[in-house]
Amino acid sequence: MKAFITGGCGQVGSHIAEMLLERGDEVLAIDNFATGRPEHLAAHDRLRFVEGSIANKPLIDQLVGDFKPDVLIHTAASYKDPEDWYNDTLTNCVGGANLVRAAKDNKVGRFIYFQTALCYGVKPLQQPIRLDHPKFPANSSYAISKTAAEDYLEISGLDYVTFRLANVVGPRNVSGPLPIFFQRLSEGKKCFVTTARRDFVFVKDLARTVLSAADGKGNGAYHFSSGTDVAIKELYDAVVEAMKLNDYPEPEIRQLGPDDAPSILLDPSRTFADFGAIEFTPLKETVRAAIEYYRAFGVVGGYTHLKLDKK
Repeated sequence: MKAFITGGCGQVGSHIAEMLLERGDEVLAIDNFATGRPEHLAAHDRLRFVEGSIANKPLIDQLVGDFKPDVLIHTAASYKDPEDWYNDTLTNCVGGANLVRAAKDNKVGRFIYFQTALCYGVKPLQQPIRLDHPKFPANSSYAISKTAAEDYLEISGLDYVTFRLANVVGPRNVSGPLPIFFQRLSEGKKCFVTTARRDFVFVKDLARTVLSAADGKGNGAYHFSSGTDVAIKELYDAVVEAMKLNDYPEPEIRQLGPDDAPSILLDPSRTFADFGAIEFTPLKETVRAAIEYYRAFGVVGGYTHLKLDKK
């Protein structure tokens, strides 16, 4: 199989690339290093890497046209600054549309996309959220721009799978509370946790499911979610335990901000029906793997889609 992966040096893209290469597939990857890191993707004789932007239409047309991938796996996204509307639209909207058009023009067999659960808004009408929930992405630049690209994909006529994601964590994670907790605790700083609950899933569990989709399983939209949410404080406690700190640093408890959601819990029933039972990695094991990565490579990021007071 020939796979073109965008965001190949990001958390999700690099793990997918590694798994494809391990089983003998050929991979073309692109990344502009806005959030990806070159050390995430080691050189390989079946890997070609291109540094560049998916918003560069002539480049994308050339790469897809020359490589002729069997599957295009689009993990690249702009998300590190909630006020950076320009780069969010440039990468997520323009770049996403470029990829969908190039896949359509070159008759790519399958397109795999990754959507944020924020497409349903921060005040979902259902709990857990079903796939028939209407999209309400007008809560962040990230959600708006990611949803626009998904909408282009849905009208493209391509054979596609969209994974609408719970919080994906583990090694190479640069966004959300996990890297923030590790960084602040490493520096002896106090942390805060909100009263929110989230579903945290291990990046390698997602990557394995993506390989099944790349091989032809499933069609259309799916929730990648364990179906269970946990308090943010449980994630914090798992980080403290994995870091083996001598004394427990009590976090400050804060109420939710106006653009945060008490819980965003996705219903994974269609995913389990089409992809089979998924054995989700326990949270403590997921966090332990992430901490090992941070200790080896350091923390870069701590990005969030939300406008939170980080004092």
